[in-house]
Amino acid sequence: MNLNSLKPAKGSVKNRKRIGRGQGSGRGGTSTRGHKGAGSRSGHSTKIGFEGGQMPLQRRVPKFGFKNINRVEYKGINLDVLQELVAKYNLTVIDFDSLKEHGLVAKKDLVKILGRGELTTKVEVKAHAFSASAQKAIEAAGGSIEKL
Repeated sequence: MNLNSLKPAKGSVKNRKRIGRGQGSGRGGTSTRGHKGAGSRSGHSTKIGFEGGQMPLQRRVPKFGFKNINRVEYKGINLDVLQELVAKYNLTVIDFDSLKEHGLVAKKDLVKILGRGELTTKVEVKAHAFSASAQKAIEAAGGSIEKL
């Protein structure tokens, strides 16, 4: 190792422009801010979405429809998925925890059991909501439902 081969550690030296350090630096004087106008003054900031006086994107794009803030969003799970779970893991009770454990729902989801497919085994199902056809099919297979 020689003195002429010493270098700073990688990432320790930042290569950024130093502004406002005199005319000799090439970035003195106005310090890259231009002459006069709001952008040259301290404390200036533009509003989010401001496009220099051009109509901003969020005002140009047409708006339509209605978002109901009280909407309750359910994660739908069909009977054929339940039948696969029962066959694969030999379950007699399907509740929120077992669905979460097998990766079908997230912890904040609300679960609704839907009627696609058929259920052939007797199983107790616990969920937040059931469709009428799913409820009929579960009870026809000898199972029971429980609303959470």
